[in-house]
Amino acid sequence: MTGAASGIGAACALRFAREGARIAGLDLHAPPDEAWAEVSRAAPDASFHLADVRSEAAVAAAIAEVAARHGRIDVLVNAAGVAGGGAVHGLAVEEWERVLDVNLKGTFLVCKHVLQRMLEQRSGSIVNLASIEGLEGFEGGSAYNASKGGVVLLTRNLAIDYGRRGIRVNCLCPGLIETSMTAGVFQPGMEGLLERFVDAHQLGRAGQPSEIAAAALFLASDDASFVTGHSLVVDGGYTAGHRIGIAELIGLD
Repeated sequence: MTGAASGIGAACALRFAREGARIAGLDLHAPPDEAWAEVSRAAPDASFHLADVRSEAAVAAAIAEVAARHGRIDVLVNAAGVAGGGAVHGLAVEEWERVLDVNLKGTFLVCKHVLQRMLEQRSGSIVNLASIEGLEGFEGGSAYNASKGGVVLLTRNLAIDYGRRGIRVNCLCPGLIETSMTAGVFQPGMEGLLERFVDAHQLGRAGQPSEIAAAALFLASDDASFVTGHSLVVDGGYTAGHRIGIAELIGLD
């Protein structure tokens, strides 16, 4: 699991551990002791590795450590990610590169080094974290949308290239999920914007990291054995369409 120290990555590590998986977490920062302790209780042989997914050398070393410790890698969940963007005409190149390097290049690098192990096994399942913003535009999204759109197409290409080797590759496209990353996006003074964004989800709420972890578990499992190259939307109905008040008129408020 990349991005395993917090948010969706941490939720995936815990859910997979509770299902009996052997867990190896990767992140730029160490997780809070109490959070990883919960993972370790569910999976006593769990390991955590510090790695910057933007660095091929760091990724290669971490994956080698995981393979040496656990013997094989059957599932990869790429959940490392950062938010960022802005209007293109005023966007600093450094900000563009920061977001693309973590979200897209990082996904590529971890896939690259894990795939080398999966090819030897002729089996494996990869779940990449994209976003609904990788499927449709979102005002001010620029770098973030571009990075997540890249993850969606990278996922499809990987599914094509490695399917005959027994390796499935899918991605998740979450809507608004309550994490520290999204909390950092909607800063004080933006409460109205956050309320409107939440209201655009047809279930009328934001999602929880555990709900994305449940979908990741499905895609990684044998229950999804005939699913590859798919972008699974988990967005509380955000991309289903729009409401303009007709539901209230017909008694569905």
